[in-house]
Amino acid sequence: MIQIHTVTVDCADPYTLATWWSEVLGVPLSDEDQPGDPEVMLMTPQEPHVLFIQVPDGKSVKNRLHFDVVAAGNGTRDQETERLLAHGATLHEDHRRPDGTGWVTLRDPEGNEFCVCRNQVERAAG
Repeated sequence: MIQIHTVTVDCADPYTLATWWSEVLGVPLSDEDQPGDPEVMLMTPQEPHVLFIQVPDGKSVKNRLHFDVVAAGNGTRDQETERLLAHGATLHEDHRRPDGTGWVTLRDPEGNEFCVCRNQVERAAG
């Protein structure tokens, strides 16, 4: 049996992108990481951690793997979407439905797509 240790995100500027994700997720960077480093790790409370690694290629197509995030606590998908947009994410596609289901696809500062979904509290409420 194996276990996922790290999810790696290819990017142009690991420190800047990892700092953005650190701020929106409330997860610290590794104490060892500095601006200009070619690899920067988010120290999530448990594995898998998230590693941002510098690559020479820019993003050119849709991600084949992406994060799905939910609001913590009693926050809603819509509140979390607005918070992320205010923090510098951009809207890619809105898949929210009139019945409250669905998700919103945003892009981080380097254009990587990620989805904001309803959390367990919202799903249980119907």
